[in-house]
Amino acid sequence: MAAPMKSVGKLSVERSPFSATSFQKKTRSKLVSIPGTRPSVQNGQLIVSTGVTSLDYLLGGGLAVGTLLLIEEDRYDSYSRMILKYFLAEGVVCRHELFVAAAQDNPDDILQELPAPILDDIAIHKPVEQHRLPCGPQDSLDSMKIAWRYQNLPKVQSALASSSRFGHYYDVSKTMEPEIRQAANCHRFYLPEHPAQSSPTHSPMLESYSALLKSLQEVIHREGFDGAAPMSKSRNILRIGLHSLGSALWGDDLCCRDNPRHSHALTTFLYGLRALLRSSLSVAVVTVPSHLIQNRALMGSITRLCDNAIALESFKGSERETNPLYKDYHGLLHVRQVPHLNCLASELPDHKDLAFKLKRKQFSIERLHLPPDLSETVSRVSRGELAGAAMAGSGCGSGSSGNKHLDF
Repeated sequence: MAAPMKSVGKLSVERSPFSATSFQKKTRSKLVSIPGTRPSVQNGQLIVSTGVTSLDYLLGGGLAVGTLLLIEEDRYDSYSRMILKYFLAEGVVCRHELFVAAAQDNPDDILQELPAPILDDIAIHKPVEQHRLPCGPQDSLDSMKIAWRYQNLPKVQSALASSSRFGHYYDVSKTMEPEIRQAANCHRFYLPEHPAQSSPTHSPMLESYSALLKSLQEVIHREGFDGAAPMSKSRNILRIGLHSLGSALWGDDLCCRDNPRHSHALTTFLYGLRALLRSSLSVAVVTVPSHLIQNRALMGSITRLCDNAIALESFKGSERETNPLYKDYHGLLHVRQVPHLNCLASELPDHKDLAFKLKRKQFSIERLHLPPDLSETVSRVSRGELAGAAMAGSGCGSGSSGNKHLDF
């Protein structure tokens, strides 16, 4: 009985090191080391930075390679265009390749507007002010403005920031130097330079979208982003920026009619784009003028076709622009779609009320929290007291006039 037990033990001893070693080698071979990327803490997916640290935090650390981020443009396309430029500027700094497509502005004009990176690359974050004891009569009066039950509550941390550093920082008041910008390999697609070609078959996709998708396929295959390049060649990431898809400049009538003739043109293009992204080392950011699309059901289908989707609501031109409660912000940010990557349930943002603001040098997204409106409360109380006093005065006045009438 001892011999069989010895053979079994010997067999188990021989197998266990082999299985452990093969497992470790297989795991190490899967790791891809590309500058400007890192594995996600949540799902292990390779991620890149969007260029906006607060947006990276909102997306779970960054934008996953092989995914698509949809940005619903604000009414004047100011802040959505800025996020797109942040995304492209981060690619230039990380030495990633770029693919920029537009129908209105020349891609060269968009690249010339990229923000300049901060050379010291240090984030300017003000620490949370600690509560200090009142030292003088004026300090005690200031501290008494808030009710006593709110004194010991922690202050709200509005900034969205992660403990681990990822990405770079940029100065929107300056543009990137031409030497830095020209060092990046950029592929351009300007729709007026691509004449329309009649297709022999009736396709639901527009000719403009077909030409764009074909150009993307050629770049991905030619540059080896689809894995066709030999392993000896260093890997890199292709950042794709598509500006204002769905607008009339692309030949689409989504923004012109309630029931557009090309209702499936953009959705068909997004299907093909996602297939390219899933099979290549590329990541895309697409902006869409959703406020012009009248068919909300169709806009919902476009949103569901994207992995990530956010909407920007600017205060410019609205009554909130002059509202003192929103004086510290320039608009609201809504999260429409979150990705489901390598997991059954995705991690939702811990805060739904989000706002963005553009400082002198930096664009940031923060948690929206409105302070207690003490001045309005006091004014309402004072107006109520004045109204009550006026009513009492009018009552007394009517009584005296009645007495005078009787005396007369």
